[in-house]
Amino acid sequence: MKRKMDNVTKNSIGRLIVVSIFLLLQITWILVLFFNFKQSSVWISTFFNVLAMLIVLEIVNKLTNAAFKLPWVILILITPMSGLILYLMTCHSGITKKRKEKLFKIGNALRSNFLNGDGEISLDDENKSLYSKQLRYIKNDSAYPAYDSTKTEFYGDTCKALDALVDELSKAKKFIFMEYHAIEDATAFEHILSVLKERVANGVEVRIIYDDIGSVGFINPKFNKQLCKLGIQCRVFNPIMPVINVFMNNRDHRKITVIDGCVGFTGGYNLADEYFNIVHPYGEWKDSGLKLEGSAVKNLTVQFLEMWNTIENTDKTFDRYFPKVPPCSGKNGIVQPYGDCPLDDIYLGENVYMNMISDAKNYIWFMTPYLIISDEMSRMLTLAAKKGIDVRIVTPGIPDKRFVYRITRSYYHQLVKSGVRIYEFTPGFLHSKQCICDGKSAVVGTINLDYRSLYFHFENAVFMADCNAVQDVKKDFDETLPRCREVTENYRNEIHGINRIINQVIRLFAPLF
Repeated sequence: MKRKMDNVTKNSIGRLIVVSIFLLLQITWILVLFFNFKQSSVWISTFFNVLAMLIVLEIVNKLTNAAFKLPWVILILITPMSGLILYLMTCHSGITKKRKEKLFKIGNALRSNFLNGDGEISLDDENKSLYSKQLRYIKNDSAYPAYDSTKTEFYGDTCKALDALVDELSKAKKFIFMEYHAIEDATAFEHILSVLKERVANGVEVRIIYDDIGSVGFINPKFNKQLCKLGIQCRVFNPIMPVINVFMNNRDHRKITVIDGCVGFTGGYNLADEYFNIVHPYGEWKDSGLKLEGSAVKNLTVQFLEMWNTIENTDKTFDRYFPKVPPCSGKNGIVQPYGDCPLDDIYLGENVYMNMISDAKNYIWFMTPYLIISDEMSRMLTLAAKKGIDVRIVTPGIPDKRFVYRITRSYYHQLVKSGVRIYEFTPGFLHSKQCICDGKSAVVGTINLDYRSLYFHFENAVFMADCNAVQDVKKDFDETLPRCREVTENYRNEIHGINRIINQVIRLFAPLF
């Protein structure tokens, strides 16, 4: 499967350009058609104005934060036709009722049948009382239980994470599941692929899911078929189509590997060379990952099988993917992997973060590549800082998307004026998605502090407490902060003039990025 990267990029980018041209033509045609209709008929004009008002009422009454409602209300009322089309394409899931029901049916069946019993902790245990509210919230809103029989290993260096992943893949005896937002057919994945081919030859079942948009600049359009020829089952999430389809707005941003149902990996990194510093498009790449061994891996297995069968429902039974996992000896702490679905209107990822901010007694620190937060999240961060909690946020020093970087920085002033400290990772691009609270609990996963992660994407993360990985997350922060520049004082003063206007305008379009 080895090939020259320029050919792959050319093919993939060419496909994206063609699709974009078709979409632009369709949008232009719709706008021209609507405009002509509106100009030629008072009744049609009235219809669109009424429709705009109805959509505005729907937006206002949605159970989401006001910070992301107001811009769309303004845009739709000012330019009803353009605003409506833009809103329906970018801020509405667009998934059919049938597909949504299919997703929920498969997921509910998997969780009710396989996430019970073995290794799950009792939330009434006095030893868990410190975290019981958070654990109960995650369980109630997602049905993913917490465990105390799972070992955790944190990797602040993705090269070590890749080595550990390849080592565990080589030991697989029954099955391997891999679900990633982006896969690049280059050096890092070739290393993984050589192991996967060897395992397939030894009778191991291998399945891979990748997101089409996430991988579009990295692989050949026929990549999935090439994998299938090697005996690797492969499915593409939400393929790019040259027609207006608002479901394209929902992407699979998860990063999951499951090996034999007893070992799992997750974190912020995709399977592309830049994530392992093989190439350096944005300076040094900073990312992190997590390895799980034990009962909690079941939660990752459920997430993968839910997505696999939502794409195409082919599994008749699942028992073979949930083996009896012996409890891990020693003090392993609490481990609760969970998945966040953009179709249930729960916003689990954001709520878990806000619960941690609320529970913080001494400090709470975040690493995130993008910072596009709601008024609720901003208020909780600033309230914590005003109470004397040490609140810090680490973002990239070198951006991968300059416009999004400008949006990220537009949030600094409102945070630092209340006591939040902001750091930028000087050597390059920081892609880690992690949070630590008081050195006792932490979250590691795929969930950025941005609108798309918190509201539009399929995501996953792991909440941990009182386990070794939490201390390693703290150590990673301690080692990373000296390599950052603190920019808190640079953004303390009020912003005036043209920069203030620019910040206000780009906030209007923040949900699109």
